[in-house]
Amino acid sequence: MKPGPLNAITDVPGIQVGHFTDLDNLTGVTVIFPQNGAVAGVDVRGSAPGTRETDLLNPVNLVEQVQAVVLSGGSAYGLEAAAGVMRWLEEQGKGYPVGNAVVPIVPAAVIFDLLVGSPTVRPSALYGYQAAQNLKGGPVEQGVV
Repeated sequence: MKPGPLNAITDVPGIQVGHFTDLDNLTGVTVIFPQNGAVAGVDVRGSAPGTRETDLLNPVNLVEQVQAVVLSGGSAYGLEAAAGVMRWLEEQGKGYPVGNAVVPIVPAAVIFDLLVGSPTVRPSALYGYQAAQNLKGGPVEQGVV
């Protein structure tokens, strides 16, 4: 894929994006990483949404910032990719402080792509970790990556 156009999300200072694409099985993970955390909101729609930690984004809740957002293939199985991003963020010391530890806040959403590539190979925590390792500023690939 070629780099995306102007007005991409990485045009915002401090925003990085990382992808991990499994071309053999036609699935993958994208991580959006605000380097200093960010306030986030969500509007979940559809008849079978696949999400993780979106309830934390309600403004009445304790958590005020997210450390990353994960978008993944694999239907509900792909939610596992967020665990790999959490591990990478913890290694960087990024997350909600809890005593001597941090808990990275990583909301995630998935798409149903099981009928496109392999229905048995889905984004895993390893895919999420690799996507986080691939973080960069713009321009980043857009489209089927």
